[in-house]
Amino acid sequence: MAENKQPPYSGNPERGRELTHAYGCGSCHRIPHVPGANGRVGPSLEQIARRGYIAGLLPNYEEQMVRWLQRPQAVDPHTAMPDVGLSADEARDIAAFLHQLD
Repeated sequence: MAENKQPPYSGNPERGRELTHAYGCGSCHRIPHVPGANGRVGPSLEQIARRGYIAGLLPNYEEQMVRWLQRPQAVDPHTAMPDVGLSADEARDIAAFLHQLD
C-alpha cells in the first residue's frame, strides 16, 4: 500500500481489513489486500483514498466515510449499499483501512 498524503485516520487499519472480510464487503466490491474480495456489483475500492468524493456525494474525509459506512441510506436513499449495522469503532477501523488503499 502506498503512503497517503492525508493525516492518518483514528481507527485500526488491520482490524478494518479483517472487518471488511468478516462483513463480506468483497461480495460486492473488489478490495485489495482482502482475500476473495473480487465483487463486481459495487465499485472497486482500489485507490479509494485518492477519490475526492464518497459515492459521488460526500467529501472523502474520515468522518464522512464513517458516516457513509454506518448509514449509507441516510446519505443516499437510492444506494444499493446495505446498512450492515457497523458500530462507530468498526466504521472507523474500516475507514482507516480504506484510507490506506492509495
